Amino acid sequence: MKKIAMKETARIHRSSPRLAGLAAAVALSLAGTNVALAQGAGPWDFSANIGAVSNYMWRGVTQTGDGAAVQGGLDVAHESGFYAGTWASNIDWDDGTQTVTGVVRLDPTTGRPTVVGTTSGNNSGLPTYELDLYAGYDFSLPDENASLGLNTIYYAYPDSSGNVDFWEIGISGGYDFGPAAVSGGIQYTAWNGKVNDGGMFAEGDLYYSAALDVPLPRDFSFGVFGGYYDFDNDRYFYADSNGVAKKASYDYWHWGATVSKEAGDFGTFSFTYEQVDADGDYYDEDAQVWVGWNKTF
Repeated sequence: MKKIAMKETARIHRSSPRLAGLAAAVALSLAGTNVALAQGAGPWDFSANIGAVSNYMWRGVTQTGDGAAVQGGLDVAHESGFYAGTWASNIDWDDGTQTVTGVVRLDPTTGRPTVVGTTSGNNSGLPTYELDLYAGYDFSLPDENASLGLNTIYYAYPDSSGNVDFWEIGISGGYDFGPAAVSGGIQYTAWNGKVNDGGMFAEGDLYYSAALDVPLPRDFSFGVFGGYYDFDNDRYFYADSNGVAKKASYDYWHWGATVSKEAGDFGTFSFTYEQVDADGDYYDEDAQVWVGWNKTF
């Protein structure tokens, strides 16, 4: 279950830093790690990026328990429109309640991680880092201000005690009007690891995103973004304040705004606000504010 940050276990992560420029990157909550390709001779361009954030947020949910993360990636792109890359970040889905000596499974009713085996202390069965592999194609359109692309991204968690990986395919598009640019996209979960069966981040999930980005003077920019996560296995039960069982959905909305500043050789700095709106009591719906920095080489 990739990261839907629930109050108990934070697990909702991010999307590829190459998915269609700054506006789409904001919409996909890429934590300020969007890639600007390095200039080079020939049809191929290569670049590397490194960054840090005070809270790694992915689609409205923390992946680091509200803690900091160091992130980086490598990218290659061809003048035809093809691109591919990899990106990594530390994560922390540990809620501090258990150590796993068995394996992590998803409860088929709640969709939450459950440990099968003896547990005590902190949870050591959850992954400590994420490794994304992605590729895509940006179409050449008659109107150079318009964009349309296809993408695929594999979210891997190599040190997890159970297979919580999943794979998405998606489409994104946008238009740059000059004073402002709009973008949007849809991501579909096409495959999931066994641990995710019957829960979230499983085959059939859909994520919708949209963003508006406005360039400002002195290399500043302002953006607003939002998204909706539609889980195929979306129902769960919880107890209200009176102890009465209530049925709710894992599906949720999230939105936010970001201000960024390009500082030349010093990279790009950003300040972001995000918030979630959901049914039931599964998510932390408090406003989240975080800062980030990234640089491309």
